[in-house]
Amino acid sequence: MGIQIFADSASDLPLSFFKENHVHLIPLTVYVEDKSYDDLVGIDPKEVFRLIRAGVGTKTSQPSPQYFEKLFTDLAKSGDTGIYLAFSSELSGTYQTAAMIADQVKEAYPNLDLTVLDTKCASIGYGLVVKAAADLRKNGAGKEEIIRDAAFRSKHMEHIFTVPDLDFLARGGRLSKTSAFFGGLLNIKPILDVEDGKLIPIEKIRGRKKLLHRMLDIMEERGTDLEHQLIGICHGDDETAAEEMKQLIEARFGTKQFLINTIGAVIGSHAGPGTISVFFLNELP
Repeated sequence: MGIQIFADSASDLPLSFFKENHVHLIPLTVYVEDKSYDDLVGIDPKEVFRLIRAGVGTKTSQPSPQYFEKLFTDLAKSGDTGIYLAFSSELSGTYQTAAMIADQVKEAYPNLDLTVLDTKCASIGYGLVVKAAADLRKNGAGKEEIIRDAAFRSKHMEHIFTVPDLDFLARGGRLSKTSAFFGGLLNIKPILDVEDGKLIPIEKIRGRKKLLHRMLDIMEERGTDLEHQLIGICHGDDETAAEEMKQLIEARFGTKQFLINTIGAVIGSHAGPGTISVFFLNELP
């Protein structure tokens, strides 16, 4: 009996990761001019950012209950055990839908062995939890060990990020329109975090250089042994900013391991082009 791992596209890991590590990708949906696409599979995130810059509106949604029903029924029929590491329940209804459908499938297939874990994480912060789970499985860890590690990393994952335009978060309901208005008016850029799965503003900073260095200060205040951690960096189609952040982190903390990727279409639709984010643990397993 094997262990199957499931994760959302909101983990912002590259498609190659899912294929190479045999992790089941559950794509969320992005709507562009009323056409629907599977995140990461049906449309490239860079294309979505290009359309957003051109003024095209986007919306997002979670997978359908029918999608989860088939996925979990197939798992039950396979006889394998399953671990679904889900996108934060505070940012999407995906976790709640998956948990509900898992209970329904278990009524028809009592042998279903599936744990659905709300990571309370997003983007590469969530992706780092998924990657660690895949690495543990590869090294022979059992289900309970993988779940314990994922729960620990989820609890201690820091998400520090900034967006160049607060309007995107306001449109998606992640930030009040008043805050977005005054932020744009004063050319103030926010530093935000995800705490207990929720989007929380930390500070407002004026000036890009000061902004990036303050993000490093927060890493130093909160992080543990940053030199030896795998640090995640995600960007809204701005590879130059991601590389600049990487070099700043290397110079300040001596970090040598990074996981860098473009933000996916779903999270990118809410955060917008030019977003830059860093992810790290405040306590090590």
